[in-house]
Amino acid sequence: MEFDFDKVIDRTGTGSEKWADWEGTDVLPLPVADMDFLSPPAILEALEKRVQHGVFGYARPTASLIESVVAMCESRYGWKIDPEWIVWLPGLVTGIHVACRAVGGKGDAVMTTTPAYPPFLSSPRRMERTLVSVPLVCEDGYWGIDWEAMEEAVTPETRLFMFCHPHNPTGRVFRKDELERLAQFCLDRDIVICSDEVHCDLILDDLPHIPMASLSDEVADKTITLMAPSKTYNVAGLGCSFAVIPDAKLRAAFERAKEGIVPMVTVFGYTACEAAYRYGEPWRLELIEYLRGNRDRVLSFIEEEIPEIKTTPVEATYLAWLDVRELQLADPIAFFKKAGVELSDGRFFGGDGFVRLNFGCPRSILDTALERIRRAVRER
Repeated sequence: MEFDFDKVIDRTGTGSEKWADWEGTDVLPLPVADMDFLSPPAILEALEKRVQHGVFGYARPTASLIESVVAMCESRYGWKIDPEWIVWLPGLVTGIHVACRAVGGKGDAVMTTTPAYPPFLSSPRRMERTLVSVPLVCEDGYWGIDWEAMEEAVTPETRLFMFCHPHNPTGRVFRKDELERLAQFCLDRDIVICSDEVHCDLILDDLPHIPMASLSDEVADKTITLMAPSKTYNVAGLGCSFAVIPDAKLRAAFERAKEGIVPMVTVFGYTACEAAYRYGEPWRLELIEYLRGNRDRVLSFIEEEIPEIKTTPVEATYLAWLDVRELQLADPIAFFKKAGVELSDGRFFGGDGFVRLNFGCPRSILDTALERIRRAVRER
């Protein structure tokens, strides 16, 4: 490999959300969804060049940056977007909240499936909306949508469907027939789709990512697509994402919902975004190979060494959704933390009895963490 993903980077003293609470301890944190790898050299070089300029005032996206986003969508996904459809945001979670605020009114419903990325569950309440959640079903080892439950749960007040694609935390890549069925479900009821596709560049298996809005013009007109370089290129702390909203009326509502509460993207966020999409492809491809190896290591180790923990295929992301219900732990997070590994609590995703493990780290850290989990289960 040209890039060294095995190198362990010391993140102590950097204010890392992931590591700060565990400085000076032996706990390995594998919860927060950022990676423990250096960002691509092309991004570091672009940021260094921008620092040398020395002026860091308010910024707007350049024509070159916009062109890089348009080119990326077409080259990777065959999705032709108009530059006017792009709305820039200082973070994808911001986009989730803005979407809730932009669609419908006070008391209207936002629908999603669980388990879900926690902001999907908290943002409707914050935007004075009602949450309607429908559990996914796991059949033959794969997580999927419970269509009958969806039909029963939807209400006339449902105005927005929050969709995570590829899915966090289960790692599912939804197939075209699933996307088409979900799109039709929403079209039939005049429901807008907010499709969080932030993990779309991290598909580990030989599967295509199909942007929801690329299905048809009719679907595009009812879709807010959220994307960012943050997860793929490990630049989440620079705060740059964007929404793609083809329908002018929906886009205007989204822009109005931003007014007065959403700050501008920084010069460093814009700089990193363009460098990622223009020059980061060699690094991304090697990253996927490395993450695939980590994914295989997690799933095979747990299956062979800790059969009490159940896993399902992880087709995308660097996150594994682990079913620890068989262990009958009163507090799974405290149990694994005592063993020296911090994981994400499934309760916050709407998945009691589950934990989420972030395998976006050097393999030596991952192997140590897995061994600690194995030992803790064996000795409990």
